[in-house]
Amino acid sequence: QKTIEEEAAKRIEMLVKKRVEEELEKRRDEIEQEVNRRVETAKAEMEREMMLELERRREQIREEERRREEDEKQKREELEEILAENNRKIEEAQRKLAEERLAIIEEQRLMDEERQRMRKEQEKRVKEEQK
Repeated sequence: QKTIEEEAAKRIEMLVKKRVEEELEKRRDEIEQEVNRRVETAKAEMEREMMLELERRREQIREEERRREEDEKQKREELEEILAENNRKIEEAQRKLAEERLAIIEEQRLMDEERQRMRKEQEKRVKEEQK
């Protein structure tokens, strides 16, 4: 009786094993499809994340470029303001110099007139004294 039970247990075990293999074989395509679906889903998610990261990097580069251009523009404007101020100071200095030259020339003219007047007066006195 033990042998019959052992034989029955072996037979049952073989039938269960065969049934499991048949079930696995039936579901193999289904399992493969599920694995492929999960792989494709993971691949699509990774691709989406990579595209998002790439876009973030591009945006960061654009932002850095915009900031750099803004800084350059500001520096250029500051330099232009300094240049304009320097030009204004130069023009002012040139104007003052021209005014000073005119004042010196006028002063020299007045001194020359005064000298001539004094010389004429001197000549006139000398003539008067000679008479």
